[in-house]
Amino acid sequence: MPIPLTLRVLVLLGTVMLSISCSLQTKQDKSAFTENHVALELKVPSTFRFVAFGDTRFHDPSDTEPANPAIRHALVTAIDKENPAFISIGGDIVYTGDDAKDWKVWDSETAIWREHKIPIYPAIGNHDLKGDLQSALGNYFARFPEIRQSRFYSVRMGNTLLLVLDSALNEVSGPQGEWLNAQLDHLSGSTDFVFLIFHHPPYTSSSDDKTYGGGHAARASEQALAGDLEERQQRMRARIVVFNGHVHNYERHEHGGITYFVTGGGGAHAYPIVRRADDLYKDPGVNYHYLLAHVDHNRLTVTMHKVELKDGKEIWSEPDSVTIDAPAALPVAAD
Repeated sequence: MPIPLTLRVLVLLGTVMLSISCSLQTKQDKSAFTENHVALELKVPSTFRFVAFGDTRFHDPSDTEPANPAIRHALVTAIDKENPAFISIGGDIVYTGDDAKDWKVWDSETAIWREHKIPIYPAIGNHDLKGDLQSALGNYFARFPEIRQSRFYSVRMGNTLLLVLDSALNEVSGPQGEWLNAQLDHLSGSTDFVFLIFHHPPYTSSSDDKTYGGGHAARASEQALAGDLEERQQRMRARIVVFNGHVHNYERHEHGGITYFVTGGGGAHAYPIVRRADDLYKDPGVNYHYLLAHVDHNRLTVTMHKVELKDGKEIWSEPDSVTIDAPAALPVAAD
C-alpha cells in the first residue's frame, strides 16, 4: 500500500532534522575537543628532567627598569647547562608583546637553547599580549611554530601530560574550558602526573596593595579553576601539579592534594612579599630562580635554584625542594 503523502513529508522532515542535529553535534564536538588546540608528543626516557620558570621580560638590556638583564642572562646560561628535556615558560616572555625589538632580544639571548635543540613550551602572559593584539600574537607564534597558533595545547611525555592554558581566556568554560575538561576526563591510565602551566596563579601571598612596589592578588577565575581541579584530584590517581608566574617571586602552596608553584623569578624585577600562613616557602625577600623538575617513574622532585649577584659574582643556592609521589592506585573509599 503506498505511503500517504503526509507521512512521507513527516519522515523527510525527521530525516532532515536528524541530519542537522548530527551536524551541530559534530561541530560542537569539534569545538570542544580540537578547536584552536594542538596535541604534541615529546619522546622522553622513564627518568627525565625539565625546567619551569617565568616572567623573563626580554627587553632592551640597557633599560634596566622592567627587568634585570644580568640575572636573566645568568638564568638562561644555567638552564642550558641543565640539559633539560624541555623548558616551560609561564608567560611574560617579553616586556611588550607587539614590540619586535623585544622579541629580537629573546632571539639573541636564548639562541643557545635553540643551538642545543631544547624544546620550549610557553604559556601566554599579559605582557606577551601588550600593545596591538594581532601583532603581539604574530610575534609570539612566529617564535613557537610547533604549537601552530594554539593559545592552549597539550604535550604528552612518557607517563606525564603537560597542559598549557592561556589565562587571558576563560579557563573553566568556553572552548578552552571544554578542552581542559575533555583532557582530564580522558586521561590515559598510564599517566602519573598532569602538569598545568598558565600565567595567573590561583594562590599567592602577593596582593594588589603593592606594599613593596609590586604584586598581584589571585583572581576569581583562577580560584574557580583551582576549585575544579581540586575536586577532580580526589577522583584521580594521577597527581596534578600547577606552575604559574605573574608574581615576581617564588611560592609553594598545597591545596586539595595539588601542589601549586609560583615561579615568576625569571628576570622581571623581583619584589619581596609578605608570606601567607599557607605559603610553604617563608623567605620574604627577592627570589630570582628557576625550578628543576626531576621525573623518576612515579616520583617527582621539584627543586628551586636561586641566583643572587654579589659584587658581580653569581651565588647559587637551592633553598626549597619537594618530592611528590603518584600512588599506584586510588585508596579504597570507606563505607
